[in-house]
Amino acid sequence: MAEDGEGKREPPEDEGHRGIENAVLLGFFVVLVAAGIWLLGTMADVRKAQDCAGQGRRNCATIDVPAR
Repeated sequence: MAEDGEGKREPPEDEGHRGIENAVLLGFFVVLVAAGIWLLGTMADVRKAQDCAGQGRRNCATIDVPAR
């Protein structure tokens, strides 16, 4: 007969690898959030340009004025 703890042995966790995995996942999450914020900003700009064009205006492009 097997003892109670003999069949349920789990390998020891390696804390060094766990920390690296957490850092990689945190970095991935930060990149994902930054990409989402960039995408929302781009979509807002496109929406503004489409609204302008939909109203029949001709000069909908933004004009960048150089700093003096």
